[in-house]
Amino acid sequence: MPEHADKHIGTHLRTIRKRRGLSQKALADASGVSVSLIRQLEQGTVEGTRMETAHKLATALRVTTSTLLERDDDPQSSATTEAWRPLQLAVQVAPLAGTEEPTVQGVSAILPDVRRAYFSNRLTELTTLLAPALRDADALGDEPAARALRAHLLQIAGSVLTQVREFDAAETALQRALDDSPDRLRAAAVITTWSWLLVRQGRLRESRELATRWADDVEPRMSRATPEELAAWGWLLLQASAANLRDNRRGEADDTMRLARSVAVMTGRELPRGRERLTTWGPVTVGYKAAERHIVLDQPDRVIAGARTGSQQASTEYHRHRLDVARAHTMMRQHGEAVDVLVSINAAAPEWLASQRYAQDIMGVVVEQRRTLTPEMRELADALSVPL
Repeated sequence: MPEHADKHIGTHLRTIRKRRGLSQKALADASGVSVSLIRQLEQGTVEGTRMETAHKLATALRVTTSTLLERDDDPQSSATTEAWRPLQLAVQVAPLAGTEEPTVQGVSAILPDVRRAYFSNRLTELTTLLAPALRDADALGDEPAARALRAHLLQIAGSVLTQVREFDAAETALQRALDDSPDRLRAAAVITTWSWLLVRQGRLRESRELATRWADDVEPRMSRATPEELAAWGWLLLQASAANLRDNRRGEADDTMRLARSVAVMTGRELPRGRERLTTWGPVTVGYKAAERHIVLDQPDRVIAGARTGSQQASTEYHRHRLDVARAHTMMRQHGEAVDVLVSINAAAPEWLASQRYAQDIMGVVVEQRRTLTPEMRELADALSVPL
């Protein structure tokens, strides 16, 4: 499971465990989480744990995952690294007046390069392009074309900042993108990204409520729904399902996933990324999300059995799916196979993979469980900054 429970959950964990009359050993037996990790979480000696672990603990304690993750002081994400500082400033700080006034046409001319860098997972190049483009877009005023362009750039910024765990700046970008969205399709696309951000932060209740509310609002009339309207609705359903599943609301998760599958069938084909969407949509994409569900539900054999190895290899959705396949292999102690999958992703999208905490977790499991590491494993661990 890729997301992290970045907040300390120890206080809530200890309180609820004692309320249930469980020892740390009894909770470990019920959840499958080690006694040592439970002890470290309760003592606050580790800064967080994987969402997968939080989900297992919450399931054993019969509470929602949100109950363990919520806290009053709501700390911000870690300090911004220098690599992402220009993008963070472009999102969060008003630009200074320049000597030359940018134009919609001029900024629009940069957009194809921004999208190519984003879809190719060239994050360093993307930041170089995106930060000045946002500065110029901020100076364009409030004409509809300017707002649409700015919303698009801000959504891309929000997605990238979420990937690299700059959550505060990501939320600012997405709030601004929603404010500038010229229509419901753009707004729905922004909300899809925002719901994902909330899951990454462990704010599961907020994520499912946001996605569900918007899915209800944008549900199209089936007799005349366009493919883009179906895609917008379908992605909101997927996000609602993902948040519900992680928050131990299995029935609601199953219901929304079934509806999303039906929407994909109604779409009838796999839609490439479009003008409004940063993602593909259709039966293949829904299949990727189904694999993610099997990871959450501890069904790695089903992930491997249904693994898609030849579809949409250039897309982020495909790479994200392959991480689930690698995780499934580690869950079955198939470390060589897991490394093979990571190596293939690294060959296609090295910058993207290096920014994925999920990939670091998977490689960390390999390092921890293997007695000896092959040269290939050591090289991959170095690429992902995983200590040996």
